[in-house]
Amino acid sequence: MKNQKKEINASSMADIAFLLLIFFLVSTTIEQDKGLLNKLPPIETEKPQAQKERNVLEILINANNQVLVEQEYMALEKLKAITVKHIENNGFLQNFSEAPTKAIISLKNHRGTSYETYLMVQNELKAAYNEVRNKEAMILSNQKYNYKALKNCVELREKGFEYCLELKNKVKNKFPMIISEAEPFGQL
Repeated sequence: MKNQKKEINASSMADIAFLLLIFFLVSTTIEQDKGLLNKLPPIETEKPQAQKERNVLEILINANNQVLVEQEYMALEKLKAITVKHIENNGFLQNFSEAPTKAIISLKNHRGTSYETYLMVQNELKAAYNEVRNKEAMILSNQKYNYKALKNCVELREKGFEYCLELKNKVKNKFPMIISEAEPFGQL
């Protein structure tokens, strides 16, 4: 009897492990990547119309993460301003769009472009549209609402949201966000 080893009763160990597993599954949240929130246009069955060259602002991002606007290198900080100029031109300058509804931004990137640079360019383009839309919303609402406030008013169904919806649609129709993205080019 002296040589008998004392053993620990491990029969409830599986129950404890199972309870811990359930606890961690229930209490853990899993974050999901949101990605870029872009609404794709509806599928068109007819052939797209040829666009005048002046209505298309061509933006290329090369493998060195350099931004080229109309074949000229440009600092990323200037991209928003040139995009606003293109959208708001209304036919005044020959190299920019004839009207906001005809203004197209053509974005093409090299396969070696970093995701960070691609996102920064996307942010600048969307910021340009937001700036233009904010200006127009402020004009239409007599300095009461910017475009984001109109969107919030509609989403939250605040008092007078029909008015907000009408203004929001007017602004959106006057300055539609038309960003054309081509298939990436080049070798990795």
